Amino acid sequence: MIARAEIAIILHNIRSAYNVGSIFRTADAVGVIRMYLTGYTPTPRDRFERPQKEIAKTALGAETHVPWEYAKNPTTIIKRLKKAEWHIVGVEQDTRAENYRLHKKVSRTVLVFGNEIRGLSLALRRDCDTLIEIPMHGKKESLNVSVAAGIVLFSVRD
Repeated sequence: MIARAEIAIILHNIRSAYNVGSIFRTADAVGVIRMYLTGYTPTPRDRFERPQKEIAKTALGAETHVPWEYAKNPTTIIKRLKKAEWHIVGVEQDTRAENYRLHKKVSRTVLVFGNEIRGLSLALRRDCDTLIEIPMHGKKESLNVSVAAGIVLFSVRD
């Protein structure tokens, strides 16, 4: 059995500040050690260092407790984390993806979540060591990214 896992998150091109705030709140509850916000994902502070009201509204202060950093390109972050021996796990529906319940937990995991409509690009999927997905049983093909993050984060933590 491994020691309590370290978990980090990359949010790439998430368009909704409300989704970002919700993920911050869940990340705090799970004990995520860092969030990386990339692409056009909104950050808790705007370019003038003012709090983003929409993030604050759903994060309820978690955005001040979970360390975060911004980078335009997620590949830069992924390369750095791979060098530090983090396992990069993309959350995306893909023919190579395994059921999230079957994913073998490792000591240092980075979960990558993508855009609400387009998900993770093919290039970003290739950068991941593993792809996992949440099986869908209804008529809709996917969940809201903040809901998916909650499911996957708690499954990786437990």
